[in-house]
Amino acid sequence: MEKRDEFESFLKNVDEISGLVKDLNSSDVEIRQKAMEEADCYIAALDKPSRTQVNKTTINTRPPPQPSPSPQSECPASFMKMIENDAEDRKLRRVAKEKKALALKGKGNEAYAQEDYETAVKYYSDGMAELRDMLQLYTNRAQAYIKLRKYKEAIGDCERALKCNERCTKAYLHMGKAHLELREYNESRHCFEKIVEIEPGREKMMKEYLTRVDLEEKRETQEMNAKQEFDKGEGKGTAVPQLLEKLSRPGQIPLFYCGGLQILLETVIDCTGQTLFRLNNGFTIISSNDTVRSCLLKKTKDINSQQLCVSVLKLWRNICHGNGENQKMLLRCPVARQAVVHLVASEQVAVRKECLALLGVYSQMPHGRCLAFESLNVRRFRLQLRDVLTDSITEPFTSMLRNINKSNHHVLPSLISAIGCLAQDDIIRHKLAHDSNYWETLLFAIRQCSAYESKDILYPMLGLIINLSTVTSPVIQEHAVSLCDCCQGLLRDSDGGVKSRATGVLSTVLPQSSEAVQHVIQGDVVRTMCQLLKGPGQTATKYAIKTLTVCTAASHLAREELVKSDKKLSTLSHLLRSSSDELVSGNAALCLAHCLELEGIASRLLNTDIVLLLLRLCAGDATKTAVQKNAAIALGKLCQSEPRHLNKLRELHGFEVLHSCMKLIT
Repeated sequence: MEKRDEFESFLKNVDEISGLVKDLNSSDVEIRQKAMEEADCYIAALDKPSRTQVNKTTINTRPPPQPSPSPQSECPASFMKMIENDAEDRKLRRVAKEKKALALKGKGNEAYAQEDYETAVKYYSDGMAELRDMLQLYTNRAQAYIKLRKYKEAIGDCERALKCNERCTKAYLHMGKAHLELREYNESRHCFEKIVEIEPGREKMMKEYLTRVDLEEKRETQEMNAKQEFDKGEGKGTAVPQLLEKLSRPGQIPLFYCGGLQILLETVIDCTGQTLFRLNNGFTIISSNDTVRSCLLKKTKDINSQQLCVSVLKLWRNICHGNGENQKMLLRCPVARQAVVHLVASEQVAVRKECLALLGVYSQMPHGRCLAFESLNVRRFRLQLRDVLTDSITEPFTSMLRNINKSNHHVLPSLISAIGCLAQDDIIRHKLAHDSNYWETLLFAIRQCSAYESKDILYPMLGLIINLSTVTSPVIQEHAVSLCDCCQGLLRDSDGGVKSRATGVLSTVLPQSSEAVQHVIQGDVVRTMCQLLKGPGQTATKYAIKTLTVCTAASHLAREELVKSDKKLSTLSHLLRSSSDELVSGNAALCLAHCLELEGIASRLLNTDIVLLLLRLCAGDATKTAVQKNAAIALGKLCQSEPRHLNKLRELHGFEVLHSCMKLIT
């Protein structure tokens, strides 16, 4: 009953308070005033001490227990000391655990290096028992799991590593590899793309991994389609295995195998046929045949054997065209690798042509080019081509350059890059640099590509010319003016890469021809180079300053043009001050020395830091002594033209440095 009375009293109070609130919000001033007075009375009543109507107090005869004094109340300093000691103990325990975990990680790394992956996993796991948040233990164990083909376990470790550091690229890399092995292609792509997002500088490397993902997914799709064709029991599904079974018969004459290869060639004209060939061990069957192997390795020289050799190369070319997995499988075969290197220099034109066509298939895609360079003996390949360069390389290449059209347009960039790789051989580069017909064709192709804006061909071609023109050759001197004239036209191109490489051609060709130097100076090349030096791009800067140095060394007019474009030579000073490339700073110093031969230029450089800049180069630890030599020459000319620079040199104690450089000048 008491609780019921209290509840009714409570409801009554609620009603009263609700009424007061309503009146306080009334638009009538008198009602609001009255409500405020009642509210004041109500609040005053609440402030009074409540009276207990019923005495419910029971007397406890036991005294309440006294709380034990806390460390804080007893001694605050003592409590803080205890906290500090606890933190120090935790730190020491952490250091001890880290030491044990690092030791176990080291043992795991040693086991991994010895390819004992099970032991490596054990050591990494023991390390985790000591320290759960050591990132390297998870990524290292994931790498070991991948070697053991435990891909799901590897993914689990990578996920734990990412909880320690969500930007751990190593974890994403291993996770991407594991997903790829599990044929989870989308997840694998996401991991590699995440690495690029975190570290954009690794885009090129991740592009290779993404290409691998695409190739694996494409291979799986091809094999699925091929198996469906095989399961039908008709068409290519039965024809390819039957033909391969006949070709595997030993002891037949070359003409028998030629006929079988020709029929097989007509069967594997699409992706399904190419895949069925691979799935039915076609590469092994062909290369393990004794008669075929003898032809490929040039152990027999009769006409029928040569025809068989051509048939095999033609089959391989069609089998590998556009099929990355088949390209990889072919180069895994030792006979194929050896044959390609030897046959490219064959005396038989038909054999040589088919071998080059097969290499052309590999050159069409970046993945194929990487396979070829990794698998073939490139040095031996170059040696083979030295003696047959004209017939095997130069004539077919120049013929294509003189007839650029839709059919060969997509092949030429890769082909030009391949020629550039061959030109890394000194003898091949020397032969190409002295071939007049070759240079006439390059000039023709540059003009043609410029007219039709074929920049995908023009860009690698200019790079090839830069490489070849490092050789001093009367043929290059003969064509220097025409080459430089073409490049000056390309300097007006909107593409920065084309402009940079056109400048590179000028920097390598001009030193070989004084006539070409005078020609480009008349064409306002000095002003153009000054503009390039003010823009971004380290490669363009390197080429531009070398071109300016060549021009100012040969021409008084070029020096005047440079000073007219930059009165205080601030561009050259900037290169001396900020360039980390010794070639750039050395050429800038030499170019400055040329300009100091003009009257009044040294006076313009008073109250600048030019003496300090040159002195730093003189006293620096440059690997190329030419840099110190050029700086010393410029400093000497500066002080000779304007003696007031000597005061600054004396302040900087530069006479000793300059004296030590005299041996370089003499």
